[in-house]
Amino acid sequence: MRRARTRRDFATGCRSRILRAYRTTVFEGEEKLGQKLWMLTGLAAIAGAIAVLAAGGLNENMVFFLTPAELEVRGVEVVDQPVRLGGRVKPGSVDWNPKTSELRFVISEGDVEISVESTGAPPSMFQQGMGVVVEGAYGEDHVFRATNLMVKHSNEYAPPEHAGDAGQVYKSLLENP
Repeated sequence: MRRARTRRDFATGCRSRILRAYRTTVFEGEEKLGQKLWMLTGLAAIAGAIAVLAAGGLNENMVFFLTPAELEVRGVEVVDQPVRLGGRVKPGSVDWNPKTSELRFVISEGDVEISVESTGAPPSMFQQGMGVVVEGAYGEDHVFRATNLMVKHSNEYAPPEHAGDAGQVYKSLLENP
């Protein structure tokens, strides 16, 4: 037989249901808040690490691009610092020694001339009067020692003037072995 419910039973039951609901709500909210705090802390730590690496790496790997006039003005300030120097190869200044793979030439801009020494074979498009960019260091002896030599050229393509009809050129290549 079932016992009759009293006021006390009713109050106890309501209280336990309310406490159970309250505890569940409070603990779920605290758990989500804790997860959000950990996620924000982790993201802040990652962002801080990236900022430190970027700031530290930029100072060490920064290479300035200078013209011969700017390099001459800065002088001692850029000695033995990594620099990119851009200008035109002075006609008649190229001295290439294929036995030692040494290349010497002068980059000019107006009246300013900078002597350049480079080791290794020059690019196939390297020629006198052409625009170049050299990367390296300027020495106290006023000679730029290049570790990398790049040729500047226009990005516009023009077909050769003597090409004529492409079909005839192709046939003539096949006929003459």
